[in-house]
Amino acid sequence: MAVSASISIRTAGKRHGPITRVFSPGDLGELLKPFVFLDYLEAPGGGGPNFGFHPHSGIATLTFPLSFDIEHETSQGQIDRVRRGGIEWMMAGGGIWHRAKPLGDEAIRGFQIWFSMPPSHENAEPSALFIQPENVPVSGPVTVLLGAYGEARSAIPAPFDANYLWVQLRGGERWTYTLSAAHSLAWVFAQQGRLEVAGQTLQREAAVFADGASEIVFCAQGDCAFLLGSALRHPYPLVLGSHSVHTAREALQRGTQRIAQLRPL
Repeated sequence: MAVSASISIRTAGKRHGPITRVFSPGDLGELLKPFVFLDYLEAPGGGGPNFGFHPHSGIATLTFPLSFDIEHETSQGQIDRVRRGGIEWMMAGGGIWHRAKPLGDEAIRGFQIWFSMPPSHENAEPSALFIQPENVPVSGPVTVLLGAYGEARSAIPAPFDANYLWVQLRGGERWTYTLSAAHSLAWVFAQQGRLEVAGQTLQREAAVFADGASEIVFCAQGDCAFLLGSALRHPYPLVLGSHSVHTAREALQRGTQRIAQLRPL
């Protein structure tokens, strides 16, 4: 028998200029790991921030530019561009510096999420993968950013079990998400419109679903767009640095040391 979802936590996040910090490792990230950090960026054309070189270790980042093209550069010298609707995936591993900047004068809307890594990958060699929009899989109203939905499967080789989906519904449309039997957590962020779910209505808010649900029913009050994540919960502690998330103090120390060695001039 299907178990319907209920909402345990709602949050509008914290806004800092054009960036809304929806959740971070110090708050809901502990509950939602491997999803440990989510930023939503919204700025007028020509008004978005340029993110200069900054370091990470122990995590993977996935950037999804909804309305603009982006240029990404790593401290390894790799420079790539991703068109709007594509995906920038970076495995920070044992340490990397990177920077990104929006291209063009379009209004800027997009997301960046961090994933905590298991011990097998948190100090591995860093890498970056860039997927153009025509290669991002789609199934009905669902764009698969990571993981799988139906027959659509992401090309990103994530070392954990999670689905990260972008869903667009027309007004009055209903859509049901059935969780994998292995997934023990789920959350949603309603970016556009009014989204009815689990007896509540979300508008520019995130909601965390109580553990134990097997299906979640969404209804769009007007045209809606939202992020949805579900996963097998990361079983390791979150050991935090200023730009890093690891599973142990020793792993964080290794990442911190490598970051210092790689610092760009």
